[in-house]
Amino acid sequence: MNRTTTWLVAAAAIAAIAVLIYFFMLRPSGEPEAELAPPPPPAETAPAIENPIPPAPVTETPEPLPALDQSDELVAQSLGEVVGEAPVESFLVPGDVIRKAVATVDNLDAKKLFPRIRAVQPAEGEFIVEREDDTIRLSEENYRRYDKLVAALGATSADQLASVYYRYYPLFQQAYVELGYPSGYFNDRLVEVIDHLLATPDITEPIELQQPSVYYTFADPDMEARSSGQKLLLRMGPENRAAVKQKLREFRALIAARSPES
Repeated sequence: MNRTTTWLVAAAAIAAIAVLIYFFMLRPSGEPEAELAPPPPPAETAPAIENPIPPAPVTETPEPLPALDQSDELVAQSLGEVVGEAPVESFLVPGDVIRKAVATVDNLDAKKLFPRIRAVQPAEGEFIVEREDDTIRLSEENYRRYDKLVAALGATSADQLASVYYRYYPLFQQAYVELGYPSGYFNDRLVEVIDHLLATPDITEPIELQQPSVYYTFADPDMEARSSGQKLLLRMGPENRAAVKQKLREFRALIAARSPES
């Protein structure tokens, strides 16, 4: 494999992991697992594409894409050559990386994230709370559990991520069709989910929790009713949430045909 091919595949892995799922595959110990719900039935007619992927430049012949079923080993190997074997071993869950990324994106605006589609290891340590009399609050120490992954996200280039996302888009689209959307367009779904995540409220005051059983829930009914993706951004804390939102805005500006609705 030449150096250009290695860089492209490694960058594709970074695009798939860092932008789409790197900071979302983190189920705290204080939240139960759930079964993966089936996707909705396909639409009778294909909807119009709102955010088309631009055609590849014709300046050179691109390297052929690996088959989706055969992409994992090459992605892990190339990523290890670029960022080191230790980070890959620490963070990457082997097997169906792109499929898991697509399935996760499709579930981020739902109520639950599903561990069996996770492509990145959970955050280190246990879910951390503070107790004062009968009040339970989310500890600021819990925010620190996400620092390494958010720092890795912040160090990536949105321009490079977008360029390799375009290059490898057929694999993402194939996985999306396999997920149960034969008439869907994955990039439209990705933009929709990014907009949903950007709508997460920017809460700076301590977050109160309750513990009705084994697992913690948000004491505020509005927070508890939010999606899995928005809840995770809330649990990350103000600084990490702001960093993630900024990277999402940068990436969205490159993959979307229109600005978000105000």
